[in-house]
Amino acid sequence: MKSLTAFAAVSALAFSAHPGLASRAHAADNPAGPQPSARPNILVLVADDLGYADISAQGARPDIATPCIDSLARNGVRFTAGYVTNPVCAPSRAALLTGRNQQRFGFEYNPGTEEEAPANFGIPRGERLFSERLKALDYATAAIGKWHVGYRPELQPRQRGFDTFYGHLNGAHHYMNNDDGLLQDNGSPLQKITYTTTLFGDYAVDFIRRHKAAPWGIYLAYSAVHGRIRAPESYLRKFAHIADVKRRTLLAMMAAMDDSVGGILNALRETGQLERTLVVFISDNGGLPSVNASLNTPFRGGKGELYEGGVRVPFLMQWPGVIPAGLVYDRPVSATDIVPTIMAAVGLPADPRLDGVNLLPFLSGKKTGTPHETLCWRVKNSLGWTIRQGDWKLFSNQKNNPKTLELYHLADDPGETTNLAEKQPGKVKELRAAWHAWDKDNIEPLWGNRKKLGGKKKKAARAGGGDAD
Repeated sequence: MKSLTAFAAVSALAFSAHPGLASRAHAADNPAGPQPSARPNILVLVADDLGYADISAQGARPDIATPCIDSLARNGVRFTAGYVTNPVCAPSRAALLTGRNQQRFGFEYNPGTEEEAPANFGIPRGERLFSERLKALDYATAAIGKWHVGYRPELQPRQRGFDTFYGHLNGAHHYMNNDDGLLQDNGSPLQKITYTTTLFGDYAVDFIRRHKAAPWGIYLAYSAVHGRIRAPESYLRKFAHIADVKRRTLLAMMAAMDDSVGGILNALRETGQLERTLVVFISDNGGLPSVNASLNTPFRGGKGELYEGGVRVPFLMQWPGVIPAGLVYDRPVSATDIVPTIMAAVGLPADPRLDGVNLLPFLSGKKTGTPHETLCWRVKNSLGWTIRQGDWKLFSNQKNNPKTLELYHLADDPGETTNLAEKQPGKVKELRAAWHAWDKDNIEPLWGNRKKLGGKKKKAARAGGGDAD
């Protein structure tokens, strides 16, 4: 793997071999942008509740094997400090789709099921999704898999820049049946269900083959590996030697997802589209070991927590000839960077309202600084808030009673084991002031914390209908 110090040399070689790709990588510098025929395809792959150590490219556990997903790191970049903006599904996805911290537009919490969700739940129409930006350039677009950012008709995928929607609007669904009719193909319930991970990948492959002549954008949000976990017997047999049933199921689910990603990459290769496709792979938040046996090693915490394990996730990006192959990038980046990077790739001008940044110049070596000196999080009236600035992280932990301030130095203590707040009062004061300065641009949450499932709804979730979030 190539380190940060090798960026410029590798980039120069890649761009000299692919001058057309080089011009696309820096399209943001040219107001006219690339010509329509030169615009890249966009493929955003999102896993659900996948832990930091749940792909083998991270090198944490020998029992996991994800060669197809790993190939994105081998042929592109692996971000070792890739963050999402919230440790649960819906708010994290709202930021990923818009390029803005979700607190800017009041999307603070998960909504629960469609029946439980507040009337105003969803990404407001005033916020532009990357799909809506692509449609303005006549891209063919598809949303596949989990949506979870708006139930009302005007907030569903086909009203938010996607030509087609194949998946489910809610936060989770059974992997092997559609008894509730919520899995849909453009509004029509799916009749024949095998395994949703495979179905979603197959739909993406078909879309890629049908649109090979024109630029397209796909947002494929797998529901795997969200609980309640399930895997086909053919995959479970491959891990029969794993004694722990949950871990065996998780590994089988990851093998199925890896095969799905592999099928998509093969379709790109076979149709001659691989070099003109920007591919992103990320998890929406950290894993939840108690539910799906995922691992966030070496970090503390997981889904639903603001420790590193809840918000630091697998994050890979590939664009052959533009992003140098085998890069390992260790500076903090955010899921909000995906939209600005897409916009630069397709030739759209930068939008100053976005919180993310275009990562391409940092990966090519054109920019040598840090994409984000500071990253901030807030889950108001619930988890608390945190800020990372350089290697320092300050966490106002509101789940503790009484509330606590926790200060960690991540370079020395990535597992957040030693609270330095009492020893470093000056650093606490500095970081607290920086967080409050960031928070001034946020608004109050538009809805409150989701209510706990009760009665029949909770019983249905236990029976395998899928958890709400």
